[in-house]
Amino acid sequence: MPPCEECGFDYEALDPADAPAAIRSFAKRYRAPLTRFLRDEDGEVLVRQRPAPEVWSALEYAAHVRDVFESYDRWIRQILDEDRPVLEGPGPDDLAAERRYNEDDPVAVADALAANTERLAATLEAVPAEGWDRVGLRRDEERSVRLHARRAVHEGSHHLLDIGRGLRAVRDQRKAAT
Repeated sequence: MPPCEECGFDYEALDPADAPAAIRSFAKRYRAPLTRFLRDEDGEVLVRQRPAPEVWSALEYAAHVRDVFESYDRWIRQILDEDRPVLEGPGPDDLAAERRYNEDDPVAVADALAANTERLAATLEAVPAEGWDRVGLRRDEERSVRLHARRAVHEGSHHLLDIGRGLRAVRDQRKAAT
């Protein structure tokens, strides 16, 4: 898989043994933009504001990552327990609308994301050497445990970039309006 054109994440450069530490790092890295704000900022409003109608808010991205980590953990466990399982689950846009991410409490999202990072990291640490190449089927595509570990790290990295860009854009819009 080629590096991500947008964020530069290189799938092949990530050794699966490094995935648990990378996953765990997201707990702290996501909490900061959801809970720490500049003086005179209304953080509750800031994290919910979309920089453009078609772009998720910081809170929506964080809630998405919370749920993605939960899905990857479930899928990896399923792949390790079953032969070539079909990996079920709704798409991210469906979940965002269904679960109304932008109405979530930012601290609760950060807490749940932290719990999901720990659970996923522990699952990855327990993958036996021969388990990395086991596969499941998602949308008629074979996906290995190795690929799921790399995709999880990419999701976490990429959406931190999205959150940073979104918060900068929202802050710039607010400055321009005053």
